[in-house]
Amino acid sequence: MNICVFLSAADLDERYTRPARELAELLGEGGHTLVWGGSDTGLMKVVADGVRETGGRLVGVSVDFLREWARRDADEMVFAEDLAARKALLLARADAVVVLAGGLGTLDEVTEVLELRKHGLHDKPVVLLNTAGFYDGLALQLRRMEEEGFLPVPLSGLFVLADTAADAFAHLEESVVGPR
Repeated sequence: MNICVFLSAADLDERYTRPARELAELLGEGGHTLVWGGSDTGLMKVVADGVRETGGRLVGVSVDFLREWARRDADEMVFAEDLAARKALLLARADAVVVLAGGLGTLDEVTEVLELRKHGLHDKPVVLLNTAGFYDGLALQLRRMEEEGFLPVPLSGLFVLADTAADAFAHLEESVVGPR
């Protein structure tokens, strides 16, 4: 399975790195491929290291202006012309999407993916890993959008909020691979 992970390239504390590492190890041990922004810094590095160390593959999708931070030992590294093309390539290469803690870039990525799902332009599962309640505010805002009629589809059809890496991974396996 090719799992796109949207997340921060910032160095973060253990509260965020531990669940990211747990998810990475589940992906790698399962023989899956990480499709990510290609950076070798911060939380992106933590996930890539974990996938690599446990047997998974790394497919990075970056942009030229971030080339100096690209991971050199990725199994494959693609450079898109701009951030919009990067997002499209990341989604095209993925069977599912997991969103970890991140900043504005991650927020941009997740909202675009949800908008595409809303319009039926992709049907890949999307899981938000709600580490330390990081996405509670976004989930609250999305529920308000649903309740007040701003979403033409049920919120439950757009994403799953998972509290742990194991829950996120279990949802991916059930959604993409099917029940065992």
